[in-house]
Amino acid sequence: MADDPIMAEDPLTGDEIELPADVEVGEIIDSPVTGAELEVISLDPVVLEEAPELEEDWGE
Repeated sequence: MADDPIMAEDPLTGDEIELPADVEVGEIIDSPVTGAELEVISLDPVVLEEAPELEEDWGE
């Protein structure tokens, strides 16, 4: 079914986590395990990476 949640591996802990069925590449999600921000890199297969920290000095 198209609305089934997507299972992925938390890159920080290796734990299985559940993603919304409508998640998109480039989306940032919060890990339910660590609370860290994870970026969706790929959907086939599902690949997550720790999201890069945003720099505070915009346009300098």
